[in-house]
Amino acid sequence: MEGTNPVNKKLAAALSGGAVLVLALSGCGSDDNSDKLNSWAEQVCDAVQPQAKKISAANTAIQKQTSDNSTPADVQKTDSQAFQDMSDAYKAIGSAVNKAGAPDVDDGEKKQTDAVKELNTISASYGDLKKQVDGLDTKNQAKFADGLKGIATQLDKLSQSGNDALAKLEEGDVGKAMAKQESCKSASSSAPATKS
Repeated sequence: MEGTNPVNKKLAAALSGGAVLVLALSGCGSDDNSDKLNSWAEQVCDAVQPQAKKISAANTAIQKQTSDNSTPADVQKTDSQAFQDMSDAYKAIGSAVNKAGAPDVDDGEKKQTDAVKELNTISASYGDLKKQVDGLDTKNQAKFADGLKGIATQLDKLSQSGNDALAKLEEGDVGKAMAKQESCKSASSSAPATKS
């Protein structure tokens, strides 16, 4: 009997790209920024940290499931919960950026609006992936593997769009201010290291 491992490994690889999104939330550099901007960065970073842990835990759960010779039903259950957690986490990050208001930089309002919109879209996309995983036929191994393949492809695109969204938010002084926050530093170290 052939295991679903190779496909699920592809899924795990695609999913780990999502962690890059949270890693993006800790830029580097440390110029002096306005108190207003630092306080904005602190508020966002403090809210992001628990969500980064949630995303990291969801990644770990999926990757653990790929290392065992899991049944389709186990894979479905784990992936479904992981996608739900990720959907919730990105929604919470979007809410945090929304609540923090516009960062005190040029085009701050546009940066904020774009990031919130993108984060909410990502949250909805993970919600859709959960529905797709829930709908897969676990009794037919070949069909299940095909379904997972399609989901892995969508995940690749999803992690890329997330990276782009946060990269725009973090251009210039915003990223520098966030890099100085302890909670952003620890958020990045709690996510699994991934190479894009």
